[in-house]
Amino acid sequence: MIPLKRRKITRTESNQDETCTFSHVSIFILERKMGASRRAFLKRLARSKGFLIKEKYSSAVTHVVSENNSGDDVQAWLDNQSGGDTSTSLQLLDISWFTESMEAGRPVTVQDKHRLKVNPKPNGDAKVFTMKSYACQRRTPLKHQNVFLTEALEILAENAEFSKNEGRSVAFTRAASVLKALPHRVYSMDELKCLPCLGEHSQRVIKEILEDGTSREVESTRQSEQFQAMKALTGIFGVGVRTADRWLREGLRSPSDLIQTGQPLNRAQQAGVQYYNDLQKPVTKAEAEVISDIVQEAVHAVLLGAEIQLMGGFKRGKDVGHDVDFLITHPEEGKEEGLIAKIINWLEEKGLLLYQQTSRNSYLEKMDGPARPRSNMDRFEKCFSIFKLQRSAESTGSEAERSVNQSETSSWRAVRVDLVVSPYSQFAFATLGWTGSKLFERELRRWAGQEKHMSLSSHALYDSNQKCYLRAQTEEEIFAYLGLEFIPPCERNA
Repeated sequence: MIPLKRRKITRTESNQDETCTFSHVSIFILERKMGASRRAFLKRLARSKGFLIKEKYSSAVTHVVSENNSGDDVQAWLDNQSGGDTSTSLQLLDISWFTESMEAGRPVTVQDKHRLKVNPKPNGDAKVFTMKSYACQRRTPLKHQNVFLTEALEILAENAEFSKNEGRSVAFTRAASVLKALPHRVYSMDELKCLPCLGEHSQRVIKEILEDGTSREVESTRQSEQFQAMKALTGIFGVGVRTADRWLREGLRSPSDLIQTGQPLNRAQQAGVQYYNDLQKPVTKAEAEVISDIVQEAVHAVLLGAEIQLMGGFKRGKDVGHDVDFLITHPEEGKEEGLIAKIINWLEEKGLLLYQQTSRNSYLEKMDGPARPRSNMDRFEKCFSIFKLQRSAESTGSEAERSVNQSETSSWRAVRVDLVVSPYSQFAFATLGWTGSKLFERELRRWAGQEKHMSLSSHALYDSNQKCYLRAQTEEEIFAYLGLEFIPPCERNA
């Protein structure tokens, strides 16, 4: 037996109920975002002053005290604990009420400044939401109300991609896409019951965030040396997951490690390391518009009547992006052939290119249907380049710190620009393919294959049942062929 003087005496809640001074006030301190050690200290302090503190939340609690949480966050946590059945008289209070009560030695009067504000939620019937399973069947706005959940899932998706687990990466991405399409913020797991694409792993992460404000797995992933190193290495222009993984196993962690060890690099990777700092900075919409003017001038200088469209995230309404994409064509089919070389010559004469790599159009339309592609990359004539973009006077002054390996002056910055040339007959398909988002395009191809027995690419749409190609002049026609409601670019942010 343990000697009497060493026994730990624990005060039970029933004993405390009998000895507390203020039995009419039953307090529960929420650990969420507070931590166990601080919560334990606050409980000891309150009990020493005669307050009734409950270890677990129950209907007997009259005051819930929280720190660094919004009223909506606390209410969501309570709904998870009670199934949405919380008393209307329950006080949701900021830690300031608790602090003032401790100083006064008694429960102070609850004032409006102490109360946590809870926004009204939809009726119970409205919260249960159904959704179609393919991202190309639903509208996904640029801005949504569940960023706190989708960012976590996207970190896990990115980490799975680094681990070359494509299936898991796509699963997390699809789960995040579903949450982006919801017209309201998620407060409880009950709201997700009828939604597709939410696997057990994704649901565990979502549940933990709703209850605790964060996910241990996500935070551990975010802070891990391997994740941070892979993010830095794959962030280099011209570096994919396989190359980054090989470098990681060789002990390399950053672009500076590549320079210090004299790692052999190809042309694209050399440019990626040289202009790394600039290429990591988001490209603003204003910068994209300046580049658009330059591309328009270059294209029209070498081919009158050509049509140019700004593509990618900027076409979907984004204010910033990691690069700028352009799709170019000419109404007179055949005139676009060899256009990239002429554009590159014009840009180089103006001193606007820091790097460029071109490829010819290698697409061949087979009468018996398209061959299975080696990748989802299209085979248009294109150029992956890095532009030398002059800064405005305002931005020059704010960018004093620059890499010694980049430019000797801060009057310009490096920006990634992709130029793609499409024959006019394929322009509608190319427009659809280069608008994005990446998951939306993936889901379009999956829908075409699994639901319609068709093959969709940025070049064409082939009907396997009719054994023929389906021609289209607009994106709307392609959606119609696929039996889908047309979704405008601004709602393809899956």
